[in-house]
Amino acid sequence: MLRKARVGDVKTIHRMINVSAGKGEMLPRSLMDIYGSLRDFFIYEQEGSEAIGGVCAMNIIWENLAEVRSLVVEESFRGRGIGRSLVEACISEAITLQLYRIFTLTYRKDFFGHLGFKEVERSSLSEKIYSDCFRCSKYPDYCDEAAMVIEL
Repeated sequence: MLRKARVGDVKTIHRMINVSAGKGEMLPRSLMDIYGSLRDFFIYEQEGSEAIGGVCAMNIIWENLAEVRSLVVEESFRGRGIGRSLVEACISEAITLQLYRIFTLTYRKDFFGHLGFKEVERSSLSEKIYSDCFRCSKYPDYCDEAAMVIEL
């Protein structure tokens, strides 16, 4: 079951993201950052329990640009289409907000490619660079994530 995140989910979201970051799958996020962007997150919760199997966020970057970020699916939940469902929920919300250009920075090019995202030069996402990337420890010389966009 997919739902929007609640305040009680923040510590689980934080743990999931930072465990994944520790494996080199994404960049870490602080608790403060997650609290500040909580309304961006979708949660996959297993029916009949409160076990969170996955999280993903849709962040508005600019008037014509949204980002899918912080996608994590717990190892024991992988292979069930949960990641796809989470990304599709983010895309659906972006469309509802009339945002038709959606991007992600990812190490999982194949996954996002199957969803219709195409790889682009990071420089084509100047709004992201000016809003977030310049604060990253990997900016500008060490960023190894692929920039991918879907235009709807």
